[in-house]
Amino acid sequence: MKVLTRREFCSIAGATAASVALAPAWATEPSAGSLFGLVALTDRARIFAAADKYLSAQPITVTAAKCDRSPGGPHDFYSEGDYWWPDPKNPGGPYIRRDGFSNPANFNEHREAMVRLSLIVPALTAAWVLTRQKKYADHAGKHLRAWFVDAATRMNPNLEHAQAIFGVNKGRGIGIIDTLQLVEVARAATLLTEASALTGSGEVRSWFVQYLDWMRTSKNGQEERDANNNHGTCWVLQAGEFARFTGNDEVMAWCRDRFRTTLVPHQVAPDGSLPLELARTKPYSYSLFNMDVLCGLAQSLSTEKDSLWSFATPDGRGIRKMMEFMYPFIKDRSAWPFAHDVEHFEDFPVRNPALLFSGIAYTQPNYIALWKTLNPDPVVPEVIRNFPIRQPLLWVTKSTVPAKA
Repeated sequence: MKVLTRREFCSIAGATAASVALAPAWATEPSAGSLFGLVALTDRARIFAAADKYLSAQPITVTAAKCDRSPGGPHDFYSEGDYWWPDPKNPGGPYIRRDGFSNPANFNEHREAMVRLSLIVPALTAAWVLTRQKKYADHAGKHLRAWFVDAATRMNPNLEHAQAIFGVNKGRGIGIIDTLQLVEVARAATLLTEASALTGSGEVRSWFVQYLDWMRTSKNGQEERDANNNHGTCWVLQAGEFARFTGNDEVMAWCRDRFRTTLVPHQVAPDGSLPLELARTKPYSYSLFNMDVLCGLAQSLSTEKDSLWSFATPDGRGIRKMMEFMYPFIKDRSAWPFAHDVEHFEDFPVRNPALLFSGIAYTQPNYIALWKTLNPDPVVPEVIRNFPIRQPLLWVTKSTVPAKA
């Protein structure tokens, strides 16, 4: 692997100094002297390998599988809480919680179908960004229309029945984390729409307008919005990206304010650790996960006038401090001084986008060098699900309509 030199890094940083969030515009022949070029040159081969494979993949939506335990209809998303199991003392009774241990017997087909969508559409869109070949945009559009437009296969724009618990409830606010998989899908749809490359873009946008409204007004949505740990962070990332796609500047501004007033002060400790994640049974992977989501928010919502990267509380809580804390443990997992995850500890870290985004924001070429060494395409389902930003090219590609401060 070629290590990024200080000169190369300064060239990249200089090209993007105006705003990390507003990266260089479209390019088919990327240059290493830009943030877009850095990512394009790093990921070009993997993007085309995935996109060319996905050109033959047909849409699979929520209508392809039905769980008899679901109270909803064929177009309603349904999932069951990961960590809930039958009670040995009460067979057939309400399930009980075993935090950190996923029950493989719980219904997961709709979540798997959504994860599949989140792999396919961003990869196809990234290939289209690099080549402008219509075949990639057209096939991404086929999947988007199947999920959000076509009457026979579309998903209803709510998550009333997500992460249900047998014998306890029919769906929870906590289940809204399942649509974190739509964040990069929405970003891809934004780029395709703004370039007039997505047939049916108005109908796809309409679905996200309805879903964002449901997130903001429903009981489940408001419960998740107010969650203290990574669930609350993931709600804001979803709302921000869905608002970008639908042109809702008011919600985007609210998300920036939420980042400054609630997420960072309540979730990042003065030393940069994430105490609410450290308290869980998977402290390492949850810390990495929330780190990526917080950096995704800063990358997504920062503007020339309002950089979330530079925000810090009076006692020093902020993204910079968080990355300083986490970097040594990404570089060397064995240095992790806290409890090991009860599952999948050895499967992390992967190619955390937080390293790339913060490396540019804070002039840290060592972050970017480490990012380039890590696995960008994990195959373990639990890891994939907790790694929602997999095509960083889409996050450094300039939108034709920059986010407003």
